[in-house]
Amino acid sequence: MNTMENHPRMNTELQAVIFDWAGTTVDHGSFAPTQILVDAFERACNFPLALAEARAPMGLGKWQHIEALGRLPSVAARWQAQFGREMNPADVDRIYSSFLPLQIERVAEHASLIPGTLETVAALRAGGLKIGSTTGYPRAVMQRLLQAAAQRGYQPDCTVCTDDLKAGSRPGPWMALQCVLELKIEAVWRCVKVDDTLPGLLESRNAGMWTVGVLLSGSPAGLTWEECLQSGAAERETIRQRVAAELGAAQPHYLIDSVADLLPVLEHIEQRLRQGERP
Repeated sequence: MNTMENHPRMNTELQAVIFDWAGTTVDHGSFAPTQILVDAFERACNFPLALAEARAPMGLGKWQHIEALGRLPSVAARWQAQFGREMNPADVDRIYSSFLPLQIERVAEHASLIPGTLETVAALRAGGLKIGSTTGYPRAVMQRLLQAAAQRGYQPDCTVCTDDLKAGSRPGPWMALQCVLELKIEAVWRCVKVDDTLPGLLESRNAGMWTVGVLLSGSPAGLTWEECLQSGAAERETIRQRVAAELGAAQPHYLIDSVADLLPVLEHIEQRLRQGERP
């Protein structure tokens, strides 16, 4: 991964970078939402959910995430066997009601910044860019996470949560476009969105922004920072290829290992913009 030391000030065709949270700027491997979903299924319904299953719909709002889990073939089959019927909206409500207080209670435990976040954000601000963020977390959870991240030095200029807007959440463009409004950006093509999940990348694609997918720090990779450091080059390359295939449906403009590798990508986007290209 690249470092940001002595990085030159960028030209500013771009005006903003919009980051996801878990798996992109905090919580390497995105363990807070996934492990707590496992616990919520157990607490609410005495239903065993595998961590790999919990990761499958990552990036959606959490109510929609639970609903999507109920449609996974493996989960749906076990649910039918255990309860004799399909998961219904009342079940989703019950699991979400269990999930939300657990998430509020524990999210700060997973607020460690992904290495490179502070340095990257500092370089962006030195280059005149604004920092937005969107998340699949509801506002009640983000209040805790915003506090914990601020204590670690990370404070985006705006944060839009999955339950903030009447229009809806990912993969629609609305949260990303709300960042455009709040940051007073002149055009969506002056924005870059960075995310580790397919719904999050579709959000930025649907908003008409430059789109950067994250391969190693996010939920699809499922690695802690320590596991990432300890993995071998061949293992990391296998994970990159698997995650790239998973994110490919969004046709991201760029793929990087983590936020630490973002700045060279932004320089390349600047060059393309000066040549008249648009996302």
